[in-house]
Amino acid sequence: MAQVVRSPKLYDVCIIGSGAAGGTAAKVLTEGGLNVVMLEAGPPLNPEKDFKEHVWPYQLPHRGVGVGGEFRHELGDEFMAPNGAWEIEGEPYTSAPGSQFYWFRSRIVGGRTNHWGRIALRFAPVDFRARSTDGMGDDWPITYEEVSPYYDKVESYIGVFGTKENIPSAPDGIFLPPPPPRCTETIIKKSCDKLNIHCVPSRMAILTKPLNGRAACHYCAQCGRGCITASNFSSSQIMIPPAQATGRFTLITGAMAREIVVGKDGKAESVAYIDKATRSEKRVHARAFMVAASACESARLLLNSHSTLFPDGLANSSGAVGRYLTDSVGSSAGGYFPQLEKMPPHNHDGTGGMHLYMPWWRYDRKNDFLRGYHIEFGGGREMPGVGEFDRICKEHEGYGASLKQHCRSRYGTYIGFAGRGEMIPNEHSYCDIDPNTVDQWGIPVLRFHWQWSDNEINMAKDMQETFRSIVETAGGTFISRAKPDGAHPYGIQDGGVIIHELGTARMGNNPKTSVLNKHCQAHDVDNIFVTDAAAFVTNPDKNPTLTIMALSWRASEYLLDQAKKGSL
Repeated sequence: MAQVVRSPKLYDVCIIGSGAAGGTAAKVLTEGGLNVVMLEAGPPLNPEKDFKEHVWPYQLPHRGVGVGGEFRHELGDEFMAPNGAWEIEGEPYTSAPGSQFYWFRSRIVGGRTNHWGRIALRFAPVDFRARSTDGMGDDWPITYEEVSPYYDKVESYIGVFGTKENIPSAPDGIFLPPPPPRCTETIIKKSCDKLNIHCVPSRMAILTKPLNGRAACHYCAQCGRGCITASNFSSSQIMIPPAQATGRFTLITGAMAREIVVGKDGKAESVAYIDKATRSEKRVHARAFMVAASACESARLLLNSHSTLFPDGLANSSGAVGRYLTDSVGSSAGGYFPQLEKMPPHNHDGTGGMHLYMPWWRYDRKNDFLRGYHIEFGGGREMPGVGEFDRICKEHEGYGASLKQHCRSRYGTYIGFAGRGEMIPNEHSYCDIDPNTVDQWGIPVLRFHWQWSDNEINMAKDMQETFRSIVETAGGTFISRAKPDGAHPYGIQDGGVIIHELGTARMGNNPKTSVLNKHCQAHDVDNIFVTDAAAFVTNPDKNPTLTIMALSWRASEYLLDQAKKGSL
């Protein structure tokens, strides 16, 4: 049996995970005076060494797509910031028969914030009162008005560009000036205006003015590769350094959390983790614990932390841990715009993301589905890479000079659209522990169960119809592989693909149907907090990262207040 190494030190708080939730908690708690230890399953991050922000394709072997083109058309290639992967060697997960779910996991300081899209959208007041609005799902135990001050704090600190538009489905925030629209975006904006679809400056966690000692974006359009100047947000560069500067922060990397250990009094007393370097089990002790490992990883940790006091998993007397799993509804399409062939070559790189987007606009009428979606779009002459012209090569007969000329003429003439909509939780979508599979550390893995409902499929259908209307109104040719039937009706993506999974340890007022209270504090164990997206009750059409940080900031201030009262 492996020897268990116990640390004699008692920290005030142990945070598990270093991403959006964990980084935010580390900053707030250490600056509030608490001694904090953070466990991160991956290695440290060195932007100067790890980021390939301004590397050209010809500077990397195989143009950055790996041996044999293994990363061709993949989310992560050799240019991307070290962030995560769909598959991690030695750390499997499974899908139940009849289910298909993809889980993108990160193993590095900063987690998935090193490479996320930086889209920073507030939830709307109605998003916290979904059941009261249409009778489906559940309401949150908190209101927009309770979260709004924490949106203010996060936006003021990290920097988010945008404009005040007074759109009910997309609350305004504290914004930096937005960058001007690109030529491709002005084409789509004119089309949307004709169709009465909102098309406004996007809200992105990218600096357009210097803020808190960070330089403004220099518009290289490579945010996904990481930003050496920290002009876009990542926990590794924006949240964790202030925590380290307090002298009250300890970061332990290569630490794979296995179990939260509970004492005889029913309170959590330590985290047992695997030191990957030595493959030995160690323990770290604290007065309180913040679980912030990402929604599914946090659920896995709670489910694996079973004992005589908690035979079904820690903080799981409700049976809700792992349940209510959702992801954003995603469907995509695009268009060819011949007018862009005549566009003189010019630099319109801008930020590494969209300058305009379409918030949900049909909130004031009855639709063929409940809730709503927003549209992200982009195109033009981006940095070309391997596979850039695959589709053109398939459709064009010929080779040599004629093919090259055709590729040049079509370069930058495609604009893509991606819908991101709300999934309503259902009883068929959840994660639990696979009884037959463990990872290389001996830790039981997650098994996913997944099913879209007709509501989400109808939403994907509407997305495709809207994309077509926008493209054709703008004078383009609509391009889509979506079909009304098959495994992906109307192009709906498999569960997990949008990487907005959440809801697996939801908050609520009733301990019989929820895991956490309104402060992200476990009903069953009052010195455990879960501050990542596991706490979410619904999954609105807004990307969740801004709300993760707001809730983590709010929970951290509550914990600080409890510490001052001697209640830790």
